[in-house]
Amino acid sequence: MRPNLATVEQDAGTAERSFLGVTKSARGFAWRERLPEHQKQIATAISQRHGLPDLIGRVLAARGVGLDAVPTFLDPTLKALMPDPSTLRDMDKAAARLADAVQGKQNVAIFGDYDVDGACSSALMKRFLEFHDTPARIYIPDRLFEGYGPNVAAIEGLVNEGAKLIVTVDCGTTSYEPLAAARKLGADVVVIDHHQADERLPDVTALVNPNRQDDISGQGMLCAAGVVFLVLVATTRELRRRGHYSGAREPDLLALLDMVALATVADVVPLVGLNRAYVKKGLAVMRARENVGLTALSDAAGLSVAPTPYHLGFILGPRINAGGRIGNAALGATLLSSSDPTEAQRIAETLHRLNKERKDIETAVLEEAMAIADRQVTDNPDRAILVVGSDAWHKGVVGLVASRLVERFRRPACVIAWDATAMGTGSLRSVPGIDLGAAVRAAVTAGHLAKGGGHAMAAGLTVSRDSLAPLEAFLQSHLGAAAQGVGDIAHLDIDASLVASGATSDLMDLIERVSPFGQGNSEARFALPAHRVKFGKIIADAHVRVILEGGDGSRVDGVAFRAVGQPLGDLLLSASGMPLHVAGHLRKDTWGGRERIEMQIEDAADPRRQ
Repeated sequence: MRPNLATVEQDAGTAERSFLGVTKSARGFAWRERLPEHQKQIATAISQRHGLPDLIGRVLAARGVGLDAVPTFLDPTLKALMPDPSTLRDMDKAAARLADAVQGKQNVAIFGDYDVDGACSSALMKRFLEFHDTPARIYIPDRLFEGYGPNVAAIEGLVNEGAKLIVTVDCGTTSYEPLAAARKLGADVVVIDHHQADERLPDVTALVNPNRQDDISGQGMLCAAGVVFLVLVATTRELRRRGHYSGAREPDLLALLDMVALATVADVVPLVGLNRAYVKKGLAVMRARENVGLTALSDAAGLSVAPTPYHLGFILGPRINAGGRIGNAALGATLLSSSDPTEAQRIAETLHRLNKERKDIETAVLEEAMAIADRQVTDNPDRAILVVGSDAWHKGVVGLVASRLVERFRRPACVIAWDATAMGTGSLRSVPGIDLGAAVRAAVTAGHLAKGGGHAMAAGLTVSRDSLAPLEAFLQSHLGAAAQGVGDIAHLDIDASLVASGATSDLMDLIERVSPFGQGNSEARFALPAHRVKFGKIIADAHVRVILEGGDGSRVDGVAFRAVGQPLGDLLLSASGMPLHVAGHLRKDTWGGRERIEMQIEDAADPRRQ
């Protein structure tokens, strides 16, 4: 997961929301006040009714938090935000079939995806079944040789091994033939997924997916692990109704929320509603370090502080993903479901090493992809989507590279790795307002793809080389209207201005209450207006550290990561003693037993050049 630093929008009122008059910053952004004019009264009302500083009122109103919703937003709980699981279509059928498996001690095969969400979902289901002494095994397909989702050979193998029930997690919604093969061989199938669905659904015992077209639960923002958790709640309830726990201990489902939180952040689903409670409570569970696998992974990554959404998205998530990208796809799920500290340590160290290798591979592919994309944009600045590919690229990093292309060119991107049989595996990433999942499903219907699917913001596909040109033409046409002008103006949204003396522990405590931050709940971003750069130096050959001084003489430390050799770093290092507008996020840092607050600098602008 990467932070969405810029929002792109054609808005007639944009000029009126210009922040500090910055029209072009060091990174090429126009700064904009995040809070629209019509919501400023709501911000004031929030502050007055709930006894909050004006700044926090602005932050909440800018994120669409209503006056009456503030208490729940600041203190998200499962009790307040979790729906009755039965409001999801097929939930009761799924719970009943899982309860049958538990009471009958039937062999269950869990078929998962190879990303973080799939690994967490698989581990959740296995831990639940093992608690009930129900035999269960996890099967994760190989990304390179099997691709995404169930395939006939794998399903037949699981049934032949004795599986009476196959539970697919984070996949299966469009797997018609493989799941039909399971039913033909006499195994039942329960699908638990969250990907966009067609009107046609596979013939299975139950398909729980809040994004199926006939589901009206309103829980479509959940990742697969979030849906799995609801299934486990419903199954526990069904077993309780049957008297299964008479005189016996029930599973502690809340203890599993650390994995739900990890999947929710890593899958970049909106941190709103139930997802906020999942992450808030899941982080608290993670701090207890009772999950053997997550503890080992945290230690291997050198994580020595209380985990935050940042650590889930950028430290732990990539390491679990590394197994699926360039190693053994099942490593993540095995780690998260393990109760053996020795095994967990071994797997965690392997994933840590694979993640380093993944970074090297990604760097090489990204350099080539950037060059190709740059030529495409030069040749046609109005391209709706970038489509790049190579025979030499590793399939495991195409999604990461697509994300980087979107950041650089501010338009959707599709990155394809071709194999020796002239078949390509592609990952697509989008920008707000352009639904790639719908476009890919339409391309499948039109006959341009062997298979494909996904979300509005991310999708995957399999395409033959002969179909590439028709596919690209289809996507350009299909996305053309929605993409028009998307890359024209990049804005950096600012919540409020501060002076250095305002960066206090009290403010940080209030900001913490607005967290967790992520997709759908952007981290609060502040600007320090006309603060002088009193000291600047390069650290670790890549980052720039500065001291920023306000007009009242107060100071705050600042750091710009990976800024050396970039326009932002050049401006900070050349502005010694000069005032700059500086924008970024506030961080509370503990070093050597001393607590300090610093600004993580995202952008800066010279007031004299606006």
